[in-house]
Amino acid sequence: MVSCGLCLRGLRFRLQCVSQHEGGAVDLDEAAVQVEPTATILDIKSLFHKSYPKWYPARQSLRLDSKAKSLRDEDVLQTLPVGTTASFYFSDLGPQLTWGTVFLTECVGPLIIYLMFYFRLPFIYAPKYDFTSSKHWVVHLACMCHSFHYIKRILETLFVHRISHGTMPLRNIFKNCGFYWCSAAWMAYYINHPLYTTPSYGQQQVNIGLYVFLVCQVGNFSIHIALRNLKTTGAKAKKIPYPTKNPFTWIFWLVSCPNYTYELGSWIGFTVMTQCVPVAFFTLVAFVQMTVWAKGKHRSYLKEFRDYPTLRSSILPFIL
Repeated sequence: MVSCGLCLRGLRFRLQCVSQHEGGAVDLDEAAVQVEPTATILDIKSLFHKSYPKWYPARQSLRLDSKAKSLRDEDVLQTLPVGTTASFYFSDLGPQLTWGTVFLTECVGPLIIYLMFYFRLPFIYAPKYDFTSSKHWVVHLACMCHSFHYIKRILETLFVHRISHGTMPLRNIFKNCGFYWCSAAWMAYYINHPLYTTPSYGQQQVNIGLYVFLVCQVGNFSIHIALRNLKTTGAKAKKIPYPTKNPFTWIFWLVSCPNYTYELGSWIGFTVMTQCVPVAFFTLVAFVQMTVWAKGKHRSYLKEFRDYPTLRSSILPFIL
C-alpha cells in the first residue's frame, strides 16, 4: 500500500544507475526532483532525459528493485509501493528502433531476396541460367504466393497493426533479419533452381497446398483486423478478443492466438505446394517460435482476465 504521505504536493525521487552490461552499479549523480503523485513512469523518464540527453525515454528501464521487472511507462507513482521518497534503478537498454521499422525491415528483405533468385540474377546459378525462367508452373506460383505473403505483411504493418510495444533494441534486428533473410534465400535457391523437381503427386498436391495457403492468409488477415478493432488510438486498456461475424474469427473460441495458427497453416500449405525441405525446416522453426509467443500471450490473458474462456488453447485447439 502507498503511504499517506502521497497526499503531499510531490514526491522526491532518486535515480540510481545499474549497469545492464556489467552487472554492477555505475556512479551517477543522484537526481532529486519534486513530482506530483499522479506522475507516470514516462514522466520520470522524460525528466531524467533532460538531465542525461543520451538516454531518451525508450532507451531507459526503470525498476523499484535491481532484480525486479521494468516498470511500464503508464504506471502511476501513487499506485506503486513507494513512500514519499522513491528510489528507482536505471538500466540502459541501448539504441532502440520502433517495432514498425523492425517489421518492415524483416519483410522487405525476404521479398527482394526471393525475387533475386526467381529472376535468376547472375552469380546465383551457372552463367547459362542467368535471367532464364523455370519451365514449371509451380515455381511461378510459389513466387506469387511468397511475394503476396510479404507484401500483405508490409501493408498490414503500415495500415492495420496498432503496435503496443514502442521499441526494440537495435542489436536484435540483426538476429531477426538474419533469420528471415537467410531462410528466404535458402528456400528461394532450391525452389527456383534449374534442377528443381515438381511435387510427387503433381498438380493435385500443388492445388491442395495453394488452397490451404490462401485460406490461411485470409484467416490471418481477418484476425489482424479483429485485433485492431479491439484497440482504440491511445487506449492502454486490454480486452479479451472474441469471435466476430467473420467466420474466420470463430477460431477464437478455441485458441488465444489464431493469427499464429493461420500463419502456421499458410507455411504448411506452402510446404505441401513446393515439397521443399528448406521450406519445411523454416515452417518447423517458425512453429516453435510462434508457440513460445502464443503461450506467453495465453498466460498473459489468464493472468489479466479472471473470466477468460477456459476452453481456449494457445495456438493449436485442444493440443497446445
